[in-house]
Amino acid sequence: METVTSHVVAFQGDGAGAEELTWGQRDVWDLMRRTGRTMNIGGAVRAGDGETVEGVAAVLRFLVGRHQALRTRLSPVDGGPPRQVVSASGEIALEVVDVVDDEPDLVAERLRVRYQTTPFDPFAEWPVRMAVVRSGGTLTHVVVMYYHVVVDGFGINAIVRDLARLDPATGLAAAPAEGTQPLDLARRQRAPEALRQSGKSLRYWQRQLLRVPPAPVPSTPPDGPRFREIVCVSPALALAVRRLSARTRVASGPILLAAYAVATARLTGAATAVVQVVVSNRFRPGFADAVGSLRQFGLCVIDVGGPFEEVVARAWSAAIGAYKHGYYDTAAHQSLVAGRESDLSCYLNDRRMETRADDAAADPPDGDVEAALPLTKLDWGVHEETYDGSLYLHVEDTADAVDAVDAVDAVMFTLWGDTHRYPPEALLRCARDIEAVVVDPFRSRGPRRTSGPPPR
Repeated sequence: METVTSHVVAFQGDGAGAEELTWGQRDVWDLMRRTGRTMNIGGAVRAGDGETVEGVAAVLRFLVGRHQALRTRLSPVDGGPPRQVVSASGEIALEVVDVVDDEPDLVAERLRVRYQTTPFDPFAEWPVRMAVVRSGGTLTHVVVMYYHVVVDGFGINAIVRDLARLDPATGLAAAPAEGTQPLDLARRQRAPEALRQSGKSLRYWQRQLLRVPPAPVPSTPPDGPRFREIVCVSPALALAVRRLSARTRVASGPILLAAYAVATARLTGAATAVVQVVVSNRFRPGFADAVGSLRQFGLCVIDVGGPFEEVVARAWSAAIGAYKHGYYDTAAHQSLVAGRESDLSCYLNDRRMETRADDAAADPPDGDVEAALPLTKLDWGVHEETYDGSLYLHVEDTADAVDAVDAVDAVMFTLWGDTHRYPPEALLRCARDIEAVVVDPFRSRGPRRTSGPPPR
């Protein structure tokens, strides 16, 4: 049993006004309308020792007042996308959930699921939900969820970093906020310099689209849920990627992109793989610490013929081009790709927050890759009636994978597939191939497929 009360938090901050959506905001807004998904992002964490409701309320007040994105609601526009409206002050509720005769972990997880699956009302609701779980008078968990139109995953990372600037004694900021704010970004994206960047990006897209093969023929839709998730945790893949990094001096991101390209090409029967990669755009000036939605997509068209190390080199080159040209006017981009018969429905989102610049620093000894293969875990995950794309690979942080297999290091990924396009057994082969294409060259007895669950 549990009881819920609300702690009202008043906030105020610098900057207010209305502007059109930024390119990143518009991209997520259109995606959510197209798929019907909530796409809320956040999670639940354990409360720190001695944490109090008042302390969490002070954090909420600090963050919402400090960042325009968290004071943003939308305003409808007839016949077009909404506008963003930033308020200078207001009140937001901190939920306090008191647990009686129940496990706080379970209560926090139920709350997280509720927050994640309940759509935000972007025209009336502030874009952050926060709650604390309390048991026996002690806070056990903090749950927070954000509206994805105004905050992306790297924006959440910027929020966490910014907490270091909160003076706990006064509740005030110890240093000015860093990073471009949404209202200023919307204005900057109308300026000639940004439009020139957009035009350059779209011309790159246009050249790459000429290399895209025809779309594959859809399969016969099976019974059951349309979109299926496959979860893989592989220490062997982590070791093989590290060995290949040492050999090629290429970081793990392009290697995993190359493996995905080969696996998807095997699935479609094409000699060229087409992958849209999520581009954080945090490498651009003023964006590293911006709390907002900046991610867009970059296009990788990769020839998968020849030795895998050659595919890795092509994937690295394709990724560089995709990241460089993953910043553009969303409306103009939609006009460019609209009506094309080519298949652009394969996506890759490398969600890892830690840097991967030193991937090539260590080369595991011979035999370690093969010895780690029995530790691979591959199984069906959840299912959804709606998702985005025919294939969507998410690569997760190593820490999550370590918890899952009790290993020193591992690669964890989830592969979502549209069963109206590919049958479940084909999706399972694709997930296995992502590991096998990197691992098999380091096996002494030749290729062997990773064991896994039967298709269902």
